[in-house]
Amino acid sequence: MATQKRRSGSGRYGNASQTMTSPRASKGSAAEEFKKLYEEGLRDIYWAEKHLLKAIPKLAKAAESEELTTALQDHLTQTEGQVSRLEKVFVASGLPVASKKCEGMEGLTKEADEVIEDHERGSVRDAGLIMAAQKVEHYEISGYGSLRSSAEVLGFTKAASMLQETLDEESEADKLLSKCAETINEEAFAHSGDSEEEN
Repeated sequence: MATQKRRSGSGRYGNASQTMTSPRASKGSAAEEFKKLYEEGLRDIYWAEKHLLKAIPKLAKAAESEELTTALQDHLTQTEGQVSRLEKVFVASGLPVASKKCEGMEGLTKEADEVIEDHERGSVRDAGLIMAAQKVEHYEISGYGSLRSSAEVLGFTKAASMLQETLDEESEADKLLSKCAETINEEAFAHSGDSEEEN
């Protein structure tokens, strides 16, 4: 049975003497490529979560709705925990903690920035922020779902369990944003009607 040795490094997670054996490790190159794909996915979502630690406060500050602001601030705290959990997922998978720039997440947060730039503070901007935030949540949900499934196939049971925990949190965050939208979208539509009457 093949083993995966962690690359040497320094700091919190850099212990070159540690060795992690995948329960489903194989001599076949396809299996190794699959594990590499899993590692790249982890590095991608790790970068994305750390990027969100900088992006979410900007969204919360730009929101007018107290309900939306609170939801975003609460998710910021949750995201901090998810970053820490991902570091444990790397370790549980016998991989070094590392990040890889996530082009998808960068693009999604740029869209959110455009909402802030293109709309004045108010219910219409809030509706746009919810749309942008839910795109982010759906991106994360698909990413964590795929990673959880991959971890299960690789035999990383503990890692799969932690990835499922984050997946559940992202799903709940998406539902909360949908709840916020019920009121905010109505207000945005009413506000649009008022603007047309004024013109």
